[in-house]
Amino acid sequence: MTDSHNSGQHKDREAAAAEVRRMWQPTPSWTQPDPNAVPEAVDEDVTEDEQPDALSKDYPGETWSQPAKATPAEPRQAQAQPWAAKSADPEPTAQPAHAAPQDDAAPADPWRAAQSAHAAPQDDAAPTDPWRAAKPVNPPPADPWSTPAAAADPWKQPAAESETPPQQSGSGLSPAAQHFFPQGIPGQQAPQPDRPVSYRADELLQALPLPREAPAEKGVRSVLRLRPGSAERSERIARATAATAFRRPVTITVANPKGGSGKTPTTLLLAGALGQARGGGVVAWDNNELRGNMHLRTHDTNARSTVTDLLQAMTMLTQPDARLGDVGAYLRHQVSGQYDVLTSATTTYAQIEAKDFDQIHRLLSRFYKVLVIDTGNNEGSSNWREAMKASDVLVIPIKWKSLSCAAAVQMLEELDHQGPDAQRLIRRAVIAVSNGPGDVNKDVEKQLRPYFESRAAAVIDIPTDPHIAAEGPLDHSALQPATRRAALELAAKVAEQITIALNVPR
Repeated sequence: MTDSHNSGQHKDREAAAAEVRRMWQPTPSWTQPDPNAVPEAVDEDVTEDEQPDALSKDYPGETWSQPAKATPAEPRQAQAQPWAAKSADPEPTAQPAHAAPQDDAAPADPWRAAQSAHAAPQDDAAPTDPWRAAKPVNPPPADPWSTPAAAADPWKQPAAESETPPQQSGSGLSPAAQHFFPQGIPGQQAPQPDRPVSYRADELLQALPLPREAPAEKGVRSVLRLRPGSAERSERIARATAATAFRRPVTITVANPKGGSGKTPTTLLLAGALGQARGGGVVAWDNNELRGNMHLRTHDTNARSTVTDLLQAMTMLTQPDARLGDVGAYLRHQVSGQYDVLTSATTTYAQIEAKDFDQIHRLLSRFYKVLVIDTGNNEGSSNWREAMKASDVLVIPIKWKSLSCAAAVQMLEELDHQGPDAQRLIRRAVIAVSNGPGDVNKDVEKQLRPYFESRAAAVIDIPTDPHIAAEGPLDHSALQPATRRAALELAAKVAEQITIALNVPR
């Protein structure tokens, strides 16, 4: 009787272990066991007392999550279903007919102790077996640790899927991690898409950081090492504009048929402002056909050479091996303005004509970047007309007096009939108003200022300066600050118009 009871209890435990193995089978995947596997045979020689427990044999230690071996008593369809997929489970396996009821004194089975809360109540005398209980009408709530059959256990997924980290929105970090790493974890940012890299010189130069603005050089700001004020900053901008690097030698012509309108002082002021801003490379040329007065308004620094001496040495100076020093021997260098001066002829038998102008213009263009040409009072002379043809910008000096303004208006009207090139020269003209003491007529200024502003590109007012009114050699270091500032503004406006002229094909 005892052997029969033990045999029934053993078989009952075998059936329960088989049912547990069926319920714990993984989702069909690469871990699916071979359906043709031969079931493991049970040793008949082992006695019932020595035979190991089925649960301890199949689930030793921490290996409870390993896939169970297939047994002949389990159908193939039952092995392919996960234990948590209740809706797809077949009916529980019926209890073997020969299984004997368990004794109340038998040790408790942990797999039989768990009973669904929705299962029907069983008789107290009957052993608690969840696998023999009727299928609940209402399915139990979803187990948070279980997954549906369609979503397999991530620990049992194939290696190719388990190695892929889940994609997260934004920077790929949780909100808590983003609080500490707003820019992403260093060294773990997502790779940015490759962008085309340009190695053009102009783009690389534009990418360089701008230089820091130098502190003020004038007033209290210079003592405190502060940034310059608006006036000093405007002066710096004007100096930078006057120092514009042109792509070829340029010619500036200063013209007004009326004598005493301020052509020579304006020429020297403009040449000095450009020479100081550019650091040299500027020449002032007195293109008077007979006798000008530039030699009286500049410092004599050599053996009184004039344009006549330069023409006599033209054969030597036009040789390929001629140097700037060879040409400079016939010019006057003005130290304060950093420019050179070519004075006009002082004798009546050396009148300059068109062919002479062309030779001198080509020679000076070889060694100087900016040519500032002072003209005479005869619009009909050939060298005057050649100067207009070679001009990039026209500067018209006037005084607010009737005769000075009338001569400038007549010259503009005459140029307006010379064709498109002369008309463009008028539109790029800059009016330089340089008044001496008592030269201002308010009525003339009121009537003619709007006219010159409408015809020319700009009107620059040069204040009255005692140094200029003295009619001696013009020294830029002796000018008043306001006069030097006005001369620099004139140079900046002229440089702007030259830049416009160079962008228009001639």
